[in-house]
Amino acid sequence: MKLILLLLLCITLTYTNTNAQSRAKLDDKIQHLTDFTAKTSIIPLNVNRFKEYVKSPPRDYSFIVMFTAMAPSRRCAICQHVFDEYLLVANSFRYSQSYTNKLFFGMVDFDDGSDIFQMLRLNTAPVIMHFPAKGKPKPADSMDFERAGIHAEAIAKWINDRTDVQIKVFRPPNYSGAVAFTLLAVLVASFFYMRRNNLEFLYNKQMWAVAALFFCFAMVSGQMWNQIRGPPFYHRTKNGPVYINSGSHGQFVLESYIVAALNAAVVVGMILMIEASGGVKGTEVKTAQEGKKRRFQSAVGLLLVCVFFSLLLSVFRSKTQGYPYSFLFK
Repeated sequence: MKLILLLLLCITLTYTNTNAQSRAKLDDKIQHLTDFTAKTSIIPLNVNRFKEYVKSPPRDYSFIVMFTAMAPSRRCAICQHVFDEYLLVANSFRYSQSYTNKLFFGMVDFDDGSDIFQMLRLNTAPVIMHFPAKGKPKPADSMDFERAGIHAEAIAKWINDRTDVQIKVFRPPNYSGAVAFTLLAVLVASFFYMRRNNLEFLYNKQMWAVAALFFCFAMVSGQMWNQIRGPPFYHRTKNGPVYINSGSHGQFVLESYIVAALNAAVVVGMILMIEASGGVKGTEVKTAQEGKKRRFQSAVGLLLVCVFFSLLLSVFRSKTQGYPYSFLFK
């Protein structure tokens, strides 16, 4: 009986000692991370730091890590843009009232931590991952930029979904939009003042029709989406620049310009064919020369419609996997 009691006492003392050592090690890790965060909102991680603070227990805190390739030789244009938004979230959390030592932000650059990329089987950048306090990261712990976007607000919302930590993003004031709008208003007002005695151009139907077309091209091509999500202009890869986003939930700024130009070419072709047939008033052909001119005009219009509508279908096929239809081009 005494032997059993002695054995139980030894087990209890061993467990208590182990638990105390684990708690002391955890407190030491949190203190080091807090000291890092006091210097910079995003902790740079190499292989040793990543294994010690992110992967190894004990750990009762979450870690948000951005995997990126910031070196100019990597030609990752989107990496810098995502990093700026990520830094904005980290700074907002660091200086907010909701700051807690249960969440830390880190960054792994490919040139400083290629072994970490291999460890996690990452073959692309940028990637933002959540490493929970307990357990391994799940698929939802990797942020989907195509669905969520790359704005700081989208990153903060995703972090809130994964950690229940609410971060209010504080953006520095940007007066460029207000200045540009003021300058435009001044220019328009000056123009109307100078032409105050001759405002007949305001009744020009063609001018308003062209303006309406440009507005439609801008909206159909996704300019409003660009303003909301703030995508990069295009994407650079090791195989060269990419102008069309392969996902159906994202696009590049240059891609929207390409789509607008293709739509404009189709509309020009339709207008040429309508005018060749007599226009909206249905005017008849009066001379043989005019007839030849209209036939040539209709052929050019048909060519424009066929070629550029086929290109539009090709863009749609490249973004929508499994779309079966095409016209002239695959």
